Amino acid sequence: MKLVTAIIKPFKLDAVREALSDIGVQGITVTEVKGFGRQKGHAELYRGAEYTVDFNPKTKLDVAVDNDQLELVIETICKEAKSGKIGDGKIFVMDLEQVIRIRTGETGAEAI
Repeated sequence: MKLVTAIIKPFKLDAVREALSDIGVQGITVTEVKGFGRQKGHAELYRGAEYTVDFNPKTKLDVAVDNDQLELVIETICKEAKSGKIGDGKIFVMDLEQVIRIRTGETGAEAI
């Protein structure tokens, strides 16, 4: 089992969620986050004054998947979140040792 964490632009969330649902992903955790990468923020104008935005608003998705779904989930997120511009985001994949559904006590892939 793997935990796929994707950092994407907020306006791409609905498209990514729908596409993941279409391929059979049953659960997603979404968090609103702020951060920066290589671009280190950007300058904006507000009422004629320029100021620097150090942290850009992003959306973080956490998806627990079985190993056989991993490549399809990554491809789907990449396809739907890509705009071709700076700041499209990143995907991180980590091993999951154990998953337990609290309500039923199911473990492993059945708990996902």
